[in-house]
Amino acid sequence: MQDPAQPSTQLPARPLVRRATPADAPALVRLRVVMLRDMGAPVGDETAEWRSAALDWFTRSLGDPEMFAAFVVDDPQHGIVSNAVGLCDRHAPSPGNPGGLRGHLFNVCTEPDHRGRGYARDCVRALLDWFATDTTVSVVDLNATAGSGNLYQSMGFAPSRHPALQLRRDQMSIPAPPAG
Repeated sequence: MQDPAQPSTQLPARPLVRRATPADAPALVRLRVVMLRDMGAPVGDETAEWRSAALDWFTRSLGDPEMFAAFVVDDPQHGIVSNAVGLCDRHAPSPGNPGGLRGHLFNVCTEPDHRGRGYARDCVRALLDWFATDTTVSVVDLNATAGSGNLYQSMGFAPSRHPALQLRRDQMSIPAPPAG
């Protein structure tokens, strides 16, 4: 039996990784702010319009457990300190994906004071387990920052055979056909 006068040699319990509920939507928005700020995006203050839109979106999405999941590390002392989010997108069926369902992993973030403990990896693993056991997705896509590529590659992610291209809304003007 442990002598109460001696300090405990037991390691503290690892925080719980659990599936997020609609009540966790504010924490998902908070971690999204951290992630976007780390990426150099202007996030505005607490009253920024996108934050309330994100809160509504996360709350609604968490209510669709067949198509959306988020996993969080819920630390007993600090609350939610890490998350990974995923959703299913319907695409046209193909030979490699007869059901047409694809997964997208995003919004992976850990509070700065809790980084380096494997929490993001734990959340991503839980999300990949959800994709594998609770959905019919055949491919999971993600966009990685330069600093996170090693994490995802160590979990089996590889560059796509087809590069992703992007066109932003402010560039969508279609030139008029030539006169003539």
